[in-house]
Amino acid sequence: MSSKMQTLMFLLVLTISSFTVKASPSDAGIAIYWGQNLGDGSLSSTCNTGNYKIVLLAFLNVFGAGRTPIWNFAGHCGDWSPCTKLEPEINYCQQKGIKVLLSLGGAIGPYSLSSPNDAKVVGDYLYTNFLSGQFGPLGSVTLDGIDFDIEGGSNLYWDDLARHLNNIRQQNRYFYLSAAPQCFMPDYYLDKAIKTGLFDYVFVQFYNNPPCQYNIATSDATLLLQSWNAWTSLVLPNNTVFLGLPASPNAAPSGGYIPPVDLLTKVLPFIKHTPNYGGVMLWDRFNDVGNNYSNQIKVYLIKSALQFVTQVSEAIAASVSTALNALLPN
Repeated sequence: MSSKMQTLMFLLVLTISSFTVKASPSDAGIAIYWGQNLGDGSLSSTCNTGNYKIVLLAFLNVFGAGRTPIWNFAGHCGDWSPCTKLEPEINYCQQKGIKVLLSLGGAIGPYSLSSPNDAKVVGDYLYTNFLSGQFGPLGSVTLDGIDFDIEGGSNLYWDDLARHLNNIRQQNRYFYLSAAPQCFMPDYYLDKAIKTGLFDYVFVQFYNNPPCQYNIATSDATLLLQSWNAWTSLVLPNNTVFLGLPASPNAAPSGGYIPPVDLLTKVLPFIKHTPNYGGVMLWDRFNDVGNNYSNQIKVYLIKSALQFVTQVSEAIAASVSTALNALLPN
């Protein structure tokens, strides 16, 4: 076998292996925000449902500009009292294969970044206390990443924070970065950060945003699907996009709730064809408990096996064609 043919065969094996590992019809799932109501139940019980692939601890809502960091876990832990009781629960969730991220921001602050150097200080703090395995406010945990749910304060330097966290994960261990922008574009707070392409997950909030959310009064998904297409075209292919929804009508006073039957018939059949579709993000665990939303939709989120095979086949065919053009004489 010639060296060129050996190289070609090697490329083919790498290509097929890559798609087998990275693309799976079971990859799509549900991300849930936890921590804003005692009715959430424990973190362990949340993970025991088997409904979620990502749990976002909400929120670290005071930080930056020299502020002493404070979280608001709505009674699960006091404001910045040690919350080491969560350490075994976080470990339990991770042992079940569920990613646990700390979410920054939320609707109530104050939080902001005052300079690129302040972004570096905050990034170092997050890594040391939540991502490194050293003993910190949650115990000796190694969270799976950091979520940016920035809805207030200044819109400056969030891209600097994303870049600095990315530098840290490249030098140490890889952890995930996610962002939760509003569905109208551009998102005032996170546009520059999202355009860095550094976020593994983008949880777009298609609720409390009438210009780009589902209209329950008319059962019309037009504005939502237009916004979905815009978002999935904006972000890089390796940035997985989730459809952010309220888990009950009460979770979004300004609308955006989609009844499960409408989600399954009027939305999912269209968005699941998007290459960087990742599933559904729900706000929040408390509302999901009360409305049983995730149980009603979870089995419908994955791409069909036929669609998955078609996408993988097309990708492999494109890679083979590229390899052949590069290796074979003209």
